[in-house]
Amino acid sequence: MLLCCKVFFSESRSRAALDAIERAARLDPETVIVNKFEDWAYNRTRYTLVSYVIHDSTGSAIYSPLQQTVLAMVEAAYGAINLELHSGAHPRLGVVDDIVVHPLARSSLDEAARLAKAVAADIGNRFQVPVFLYGAAHPTGKALDTIRRELGYYRPNSMGNQWAGWTLREILSEKPDEGPTQVSRARGITMIGACPWVGLYNVPIMSTDVSVARRIARKVSARGGGLPTVQSLALVHGEDSTEIACILLEPNRIGADRVQSRVEMLAAQEGLDVEKGYFTDSSAEMILEEYMNLISADRA
Repeated sequence: MLLCCKVFFSESRSRAALDAIERAARLDPETVIVNKFEDWAYNRTRYTLVSYVIHDSTGSAIYSPLQQTVLAMVEAAYGAINLELHSGAHPRLGVVDDIVVHPLARSSLDEAARLAKAVAADIGNRFQVPVFLYGAAHPTGKALDTIRRELGYYRPNSMGNQWAGWTLREILSEKPDEGPTQVSRARGITMIGACPWVGLYNVPIMSTDVSVARRIARKVSARGGGLPTVQSLALVHGEDSTEIACILLEPNRIGADRVQSRVEMLAAQEGLDVEKGYFTDSSAEMILEEYMNLISADRA
């Protein structure tokens, strides 16, 4: 049985920082980096990791190499990235902004949640960083976007619809699930959750008018009366375009084709051109296949 862990870092422009994180990820060969996505404009990088789960004699999950690998990557990130010096066109609340665990290859959501909670406790206690749990890792299943909205994640804090430094309160009004209520301005806050596989799909719009892009994003999302199980956000992306960045909570129900068609229709009503969207990660099936190929190659 396998688990997949995606770790989102607030950095893509410093090669030294990413090299340090990747060296830490490769300390244990039992964990494999299957995929990586960097975005310069967003100044954000995501690593997709896969490893196995060990069970005890009763069948309960007790260990995965992912736990120590993620902690090593987190430690490297805190040593190489200072959130106060960070800026980008994607919202973020921490150096290690988000960690999500997905079940893979017959593992369960409970197993994914167990790993997420163990990593959260380690980060909160060892690095004294506030951690908020979401999804199956949260006692009541609280959604990630709800927590982010409560913490002010979606509000740009710098000119040009950018996020820069740390401008939120340093003492949290809400107690995190792990770690202190005091926030380090250099490290920020971390979200950690567990959930079924989601799709991350972005659609470029050939316009720099963020207000128009926000209207489109609102009508794409379930929250705005658009597509069920779709969350969307309008972001500046480079000098000549914006993007509708989408999370497909149930990609087998509402997929990229539906999102693409709706964005194209809404953009046409605004007189705007749209480019073909793109996934920032592979499907669960492709991740599993790539993992198996990498494991086979290492053993050959």
